[in-house]
Amino acid sequence: MSNTKQKASPMTLARTAGFWYLLMAVVAPFGMIYVPQTLQVAGDAAATVQNIIDNEGLFRAGIVATLGTQIIQIFTVLALYKLLAPVNKWHAMLMSLFVLLAVPLAMLNELNHFAVLQLIGDNAHLTMFTQGEIQEIVPVLLDMQEHGVMIAHIFWGMWLFPMGYLVYKSGFAPKIIGILLMIGCFGYVADFLIFTLMPGTDILVSQYTFIGELLLPLWLIFKGVNVEKWEEHFHQMA
Repeated sequence: MSNTKQKASPMTLARTAGFWYLLMAVVAPFGMIYVPQTLQVAGDAAATVQNIIDNEGLFRAGIVATLGTQIIQIFTVLALYKLLAPVNKWHAMLMSLFVLLAVPLAMLNELNHFAVLQLIGDNAHLTMFTQGEIQEIVPVLLDMQEHGVMIAHIFWGMWLFPMGYLVYKSGFAPKIIGILLMIGCFGYVADFLIFTLMPGTDILVSQYTFIGELLLPLWLIFKGVNVEKWEEHFHQMA
C-alpha cells in the first residue's frame, strides 16, 4: 500500500505544482501589466488620475490580482519544493527562501496603490489637498509602486536559478526547461539593473527570457515527471 501511494505521488505533485504555476502566470499579468498599461498615461498625470477615478473597480481588481499572485506563488513554491527537494534539498530550500522574501515585498508594495485610492476617494481628512496637488502626488505613488516591483524582480529572478538547476539535474524533466529557467533568472535581474542604472530606458529583458516559466507548468500538467527517476532521487534522499 505504501509503495503504491509513493508511486502515485510524483505525478500528483507535478500536476499540482504545474496548476499553481500556470494559475500564477495567468493572474499576474492582469494586475501587474494590463491594469497599469490601461489606466496610466505616460506624461499626463491628470489623465492618469481621471482614468483611475473613472475605472476604480478595475484599479481595485488589479490590487486584488497582484496580492492574489503572491499567495498563489507561496502555494507554487511549496508544491515545487516537494517535487524537487529529492534532487537536492538545499537548492530547493534556497528556491523557497527567495520566494518567501519576494512575497512580503510585493504585498507591502501594494500600499502605494491603496494610498492612491485614499487620495482620490471622499476622505474628509484629505480635503486639504487640491486637485492639482493630488495630480502631483499620485504619479509619485505610482512611481514608488514601480520601484517596488523592480526590487521584487531581484527575488523573482533569483528563485528561478536554483529551480532551473534542480530541473536540469533531476532527470525526470527536460534539461532544456532547466536551462531556460536559469536564463530567466538573469532576465529579471537585468530588468532591475537597467531600471536602476539606466533610468528612462524602457527595456524589459524578462519579456524575452520567460519562456521556461511557461514550459515548466505546461510540461508538469500534461506530461508530469518520470516517476522512476523521481523515486530514485527520493530513495537517495531518504
